[in-house]
Amino acid sequence: MATKSLQKLGSDLAQSNKQIEILSNGIFKTGELPTFKDKISETSQFPIKAKKLEILQINVGYMCNQVCDHCHVDAGPDRKEIMTRDTMRQCLEVIKNSGAHTLDLTGGAPEMNPDFRWFVEEASKVGITDFIVRSNLTIIRANKKYYDLPEFFKKHNVHVVSSMPHWTRGKTDKQRGDGVFDKSIKALQELNAVGYGMPGSDLKLDLVYNPSGAFLPGDQVAMEKDFKKALMDDFGIEFHNLFAITNLPIARFLDYLIASENYEDYMYSLVEAYNPAAVENVMCTNTLSISWDGYLFDCDFNQMLELPVNSKSRHISEFNEELLEGRNIVISQHCYGCTAGAGSSCQGVVA
Repeated sequence: MATKSLQKLGSDLAQSNKQIEILSNGIFKTGELPTFKDKISETSQFPIKAKKLEILQINVGYMCNQVCDHCHVDAGPDRKEIMTRDTMRQCLEVIKNSGAHTLDLTGGAPEMNPDFRWFVEEASKVGITDFIVRSNLTIIRANKKYYDLPEFFKKHNVHVVSSMPHWTRGKTDKQRGDGVFDKSIKALQELNAVGYGMPGSDLKLDLVYNPSGAFLPGDQVAMEKDFKKALMDDFGIEFHNLFAITNLPIARFLDYLIASENYEDYMYSLVEAYNPAAVENVMCTNTLSISWDGYLFDCDFNQMLELPVNSKSRHISEFNEELLEGRNIVISQHCYGCTAGAGSSCQGVVA
């Protein structure tokens, strides 16, 4: 289990250009596997075009209380990139004036941003239809100052989307660190106690599953049933939906694939599972990702690879919805992760 980010370790893979170099060369440069551009061209789906903006996903910082093996953000306690209140104010103006109906706050652990609560309070006044906070759960038990987060979330009708690799302690702790499972269970019970995830409750609690190794997730519907039965039988926990998300070959998961000599096999798996139907609804077509320092990206994954939007409007300070709509989405081989099988997005499967 890692204890430091790739950046802190001085790894080559902490550099986005090194990751892109790996994804662009080897089996893709030799033609052994088709590039993502070539693959979607076969089905006349290149270029992928942005549609009407529906979701603003804002990364408020890379600081996190965990260092997870699969993390595409390379987040951790040693990451100090944090969104300032000034940038948050610029985001609030965009939230008020854009056509987006969903606000999605992510990190790191977004709750660790010192202005997180202020931002949530201000953003909740805007009238967004679905206000999501992506929580790793353990942050709720990390420190006394976070113990009241379930009540805070409830007060602002926040939709909590929580990471939960598995319903067993062994598989969860293997991916996320010793003790993570027990803290996650405690946090879920506390969310249930204030009404989150309960049948008929408007307080939405969804879980996110990421595979713990170099393989694709199974059927989302079947896994949801298994998760619900196990968590109820063992811990009395209720939740609404399970989202199955494919691990994309970037950052720490790419590091893991290379170190375990699974990179080529995993890329073969992604390419072989390519589904043209998933391309139609990939999240980059209706989502805009905003980095901690206000730059605009087609998705959270492109943000981590430092692949900015293909538009004259590249920063929150110069946001222009008309310029952004209809833009060509920036792609590379990591995009296979979102189009494999039933597809994958931050909201689960797409096809």
